[in-house]
Amino acid sequence: MTRFSVMTLFPEMIDAGLNVSILARAIDKGLIEINSVNIRDYTDNKHGRVDDYTYGGGAGMLMQAQPIYDCYRAICEEKEVSRVIYVTPQGKPFDQKMAVELSKEEHLVFLCGHYEGIDERVLETIVTDHVSIGDYVLTGGELPAMVMIDAISRHITGVLHNEDSCDTESFTDGLLEYPQYSRPEEWMGKKVPQILLSGDHAKVSAWRHKESLIRTKDRRPDLYEKYIESHPDEKI
Repeated sequence: MTRFSVMTLFPEMIDAGLNVSILARAIDKGLIEINSVNIRDYTDNKHGRVDDYTYGGGAGMLMQAQPIYDCYRAICEEKEVSRVIYVTPQGKPFDQKMAVELSKEEHLVFLCGHYEGIDERVLETIVTDHVSIGDYVLTGGELPAMVMIDAISRHITGVLHNEDSCDTESFTDGLLEYPQYSRPEEWMGKKVPQILLSGDHAKVSAWRHKESLIRTKDRRPDLYEKYIESHPDEKI
């Protein structure tokens, strides 16, 4: 079982966002465990504050080191931690390769920041990975943490009903996924490509790969060029 612990000021947000659909079933099966831990429960401040002014001046408040560190220590006492991920736009971009890598860990801790950020000293003390889901800034780290937990969980054995899904989706081989069709064969004058009705699996596979190349070149030329560097014979 893989355990996810999320250090947050808004545990209700994590609970509401991840205890549904596929992840809810995975939790029920004992394949994953998701624990949202309220950082505010570990502050020494009698008023429950977890933030203060930034040394050197500047706009906004900064999350303090003490409650975050004590929260982390409490998590460690329950179960040994594999890696601590600080969700930040300054981090390494999250991608499918990283999701697969992290799915092999037994216990991942996500640290969600707020306000103007977090005291650097506690980041230096407990964080193993700084990770970003994109070059933009959100109001907090909860949404990125949920995105990553969802993506990681899909690569844990048994979470997906169809284990082959991970092998054919976008980014698995460096390309975007090919277009797909379902019944009826014709809808609003648009027909399913005849090759998909042929029953010839080899031709269908070749068509899908070609369509993946075309779609990737059109929508993500950066990925296409990277793929062609190692597969020059497939250049369109």
